[in-house]
Amino acid sequence: MTINQLNLQPNVDLSFFRGKKVFITGHTGFKGSWLSLILSDAGALVAGFALPPNTLSLFNLISLGELITSEFGDVRDNNHLSRAISQFQPDIVFHLAAQALVGDSYADPVATFETNILGSVNLLDAVRKTNSVKSLVFITSDKCYENNEWTWGYRENDRLGGSDPYSASKASAELIFSSFCKSFFKPNKNLWAASARAGNVIGGGDWSQGRLIPDCMRSIERKAPVKIRAPKSTRPWQHVFEPLSGYLKLAIGLFNQQIENYGAWNFGPSRFEGLNVEEVVNLFHGKMRLGSASFNSNETVFHEAGLLQLNCDKAYNELAWSSRWSTEKAVAETAVWFKSYLEDQSIIDISRKQIGEYFGGSNY
Repeated sequence: MTINQLNLQPNVDLSFFRGKKVFITGHTGFKGSWLSLILSDAGALVAGFALPPNTLSLFNLISLGELITSEFGDVRDNNHLSRAISQFQPDIVFHLAAQALVGDSYADPVATFETNILGSVNLLDAVRKTNSVKSLVFITSDKCYENNEWTWGYRENDRLGGSDPYSASKASAELIFSSFCKSFFKPNKNLWAASARAGNVIGGGDWSQGRLIPDCMRSIERKAPVKIRAPKSTRPWQHVFEPLSGYLKLAIGLFNQQIENYGAWNFGPSRFEGLNVEEVVNLFHGKMRLGSASFNSNETVFHEAGLLQLNCDKAYNELAWSSRWSTEKAVAETAVWFKSYLEDQSIIDISRKQIGEYFGGSNY
């Protein structure tokens, strides 16, 4: 059963994408795989460009390569990426490809900067040369802000920066995007573009190293306590569907030229619930009825922000977008997905069921 067959009132008009040609970089990743499935089921013609997925991945578990056009490549390869976009002639582009882990940015800063900066340049240059593109959603991260660990949320016009290589690369990507908009996209009356900032998403199908829920899952499968290094750090946790719904609304608004062109948009929880790492881990283990944790607040491997919050008033007021699921609901749905995985249930069925529940109109 696809989401079109659920006959529910959507909070995003997914019917808009029916028949549209959508190009997604990073389609083999966590967010990219979910976005590709949503759009494919909505009737879009989806083409993805990304590195091959890990063996254990949402992409492989749902056989995404059989649902969309999938091409494996590196965004650092300008010729390959440019050729893929030019041949597909998309109407809409979502740029998600990135080195997305803070820990990996310390281990290999050069690859992080190459992927997140040069890869962004290549993508933007390819879009510049492809006249079919009418809507570009350029995804970066909430880590692009110069984080002073304020108790209030960062607005889109706050200062960019970053203490670690990953954060600095995302701030740089935002500056590059702005430069392309002012230098090349502005004269093009048919192309509208915007950047999107979100972070700390959870959901089924994420096995990234160094992320909280995937670490919990690996420990559950090993039948050993998960080791938590910063239990009191607080994050604006949200389900992966939350920012994806924002990206989709943003793409529609840009395509129809109904919202601000060349701007930045935050997508985060409407209200900061203040759950720290320890509380989320305990909540997840409780919903799973599996797992345990070892908390060590003295173990510091690298610098991590203790507090980062977004102000999403702009998205709320101009896109009519807001977070739908509480942190507890997000953790519960993530646990449902992973329990289904452990019990060898149909992953495509549980994935489509959750998409239908979130995008179908039920509010939680």
